[in-house]
Amino acid sequence: MAVNGRPSGRDYPGSQAGQPPDVLSTPKSHAMYQHILLPIDGSELAQIALTQGLALARALKARVTIMSVLEPFHIPASEGVRLASLQQQYERQAHERAQAWLDAAAARAQEAGVPCDTHVHGLAQPYAAIVEYAAQAGCDLIAMCSHGRSGMAAMVMGSQTQKVLAKSKIPVLVYR
Repeated sequence: MAVNGRPSGRDYPGSQAGQPPDVLSTPKSHAMYQHILLPIDGSELAQIALTQGLALARALKARVTIMSVLEPFHIPASEGVRLASLQQQYERQAHERAQAWLDAAAARAQEAGVPCDTHVHGLAQPYAAIVEYAAQAGCDLIAMCSHGRSGMAAMVMGSQTQKVLAKSKIPVLVYR
């Protein structure tokens, strides 16, 4: 029933006692975000984003996938043969380190009561791997940190977060 041309509370689908529905307590199938991708790199800022992302997922009753990307080991073409064993050692150690980060993050998700999967993405540029995997895994939100580099560091290294923002077709939540 309308009052003064405005809908009354009972006109809201799912409302009770004349109140609009509570967005955070709606059934899981109606939650705004149901699958959140949380990329981590082992940094302190990534841990802050992980904490915030898990809190958001818990509030939304969403599941998360926590991922880490192994960055390529760049070898000059003239040194490729001589440094092949060094490259293999780097890749093995990088994978072990990323898996340790993911195991610790998955334990935190379990403690928070958030359903969690983990994924180590093979050698790739982090922004491209994040965008690609989010689409492939059916994620509907990417929540990540920004390292906040500025000046020459930002120009030389670029911002992975900024590139994710530019390339992603799904929403990106950035923690600072």
